[in-house]
This record gives sequence, structure tokens and C-alpha cells, in this order.
Amino acid sequence: QVQLVESGGGLVQAGGSLRLSCAASGLTFSNYAMGWFHQAPGKERGIVAAISRSGGNTYYADSVKDRFTISRDNAKNTVNLQMNSLKPEDTAVYFCAAARRGFVDIPTTAGTYDYWGQGTQVTVSS
Repeated sequence: QVQLVESGGGLVQAGGSLRLSCAASGLTFSNYAMGWFHQAPGKERGIVAAISRSGGNTYYADSVKDRFTISRDNAKNTVNLQMNSLKPEDTAVYFCAAARRGFVDIPTTAGTYDYWGQGTQVTVSS
């Protein structure tokens, strides 16, 4: 049974930082590209960042470039999202997702991901 478990969400003031982590189990982690998505109330789930199987390729949504960093540790089956300079508009539930893909692929649409975590709330106050 595949499980993705997110942690690290919380309440932070604008300009602050949070580090999200996602622990994966029940799958061969290095066979999966990993992504972080967010969803605010009334809005669609959208890509935040994604990373290829080896970690060599990454993708960032324009809104988070130069503020967020995605990384993975294939030995520990974890993917992290370091979020700096947080803004109130970053407030959302953040989801970790896994996609079985080619070695360098970085899927960016939610429909291409195979497994999802339950999400962790990030709230940024102004």
C-alpha cells in the first residue's frame, strides 16, 4: 500500500519560512517523479514544484521561483519543499504527489500523478 505523508505545515507570518516534508512508503521511490501541489479554497489544485527521479531536473511555478526549493533524498524516501519569503497568497493546503515517469520527466499536471498525500495546511498571515 502506497502512502505519502506530509508534515511541516503551520501558521507563519509573511516573510517567514516553512519546510514541508513528504515521507513515501510502499513504492520504489526512485522510480517516481515527485511533485508538490497546492489548493486554496474555491481554487483548483495547481503545481508548485516538481522534481525528477534522480533529482537532477526541477520545475517551479512562476509564483514561487526564487522563493521555494524542492529536493529529494532517495535513500530516505523523502521529498522536501523549502519555502522562504512566504506571502499571504501562498496560503493553501499543500499536497505531495508521486508519478511513475521516465528518468528525466517532470510532470506538472495533477492528472498525471499516480499517488497523493492527504495534504498539510500552510497559512501565511499578513
